[in-house]
Amino acid sequence: MATTFWVGEIFDPKAADGSQVMSTYDSQWMQSYGGCDGVVKNGCTTEARTPAKGFAPTSMTPKENPFYLDLPYDDVNDAAAFAERATVIPWANDPGFAGNEKNRSFSYMKNQWVRIRKGGHECYGQIEDAGPGQYHDKNYVFGSNDARPVNTKFNGAGMDVSPALNGCLGFSDLNGESDKVDWQFVPRDQVPSGPWLDIVTASQVK
Repeated sequence: MATTFWVGEIFDPKAADGSQVMSTYDSQWMQSYGGCDGVVKNGCTTEARTPAKGFAPTSMTPKENPFYLDLPYDDVNDAAAFAERATVIPWANDPGFAGNEKNRSFSYMKNQWVRIRKGGHECYGQIEDAGPGQYHDKNYVFGSNDARPVNTKFNGAGMDVSPALNGCLGFSDLNGESDKVDWQFVPRDQVPSGPWLDIVTASQVK
C-alpha cells in the first residue's frame, strides 16, 4: 500500500513527524525544494498532476526532483538503522558510498532511485524522506522474502509517494490509502528517460 505526501504538507501538527516542511534528510526541505509542492490555500494542499505538464505542480517551479518518495528506513537519524546501515544496505560498499558508515552528514538512502509500478503504469522516483510510520524496517526495505511492512498506520502503507508519482502512477485518490504498488531499487544507469529526469536531486544531508 502507498499513500501520498508532499513538500509543505502538515497532516498532524501535534506529531513530531507530522509535517513535510522538513524531511529526515533535509531540515529545510521546503526551502530546498522551492516552496509548497502544490497549492497554497488554507495551508499547502495537493492537486491533480497531468502528463501535459510532466506531472509538475501548476503554481511553482521545483528546485529538486518532484518525483520523490520515502521508505521506512532512516539511515541517519534512527539509531538502529544507523548502526547497521553499512551491513544492511546492499550498495553501502560500492564506490561513492564506502567508508561513510560513521558519517552522519551522509545518507546511503537519500537520492536513491526506485522503480514503482501500479497496473500498467511504471514510474521512477528518488528517496528524499523516511517513513511512513517506521524508520528501521530492514526486512521490508531490503529483505528477499517479500516481507510486509511493520507499519500498521495508514492502512499498512509501505511508502509515501509525491503528487507527481501519484499522477504518473494513476492513483485513484489524490490523498488516499487504497493504492497498491510494487517497487524495487534501481541504479541510476537503469533509469529510463522520462519526466523524473528533468530535475535530479543530488544534495546530501542538510
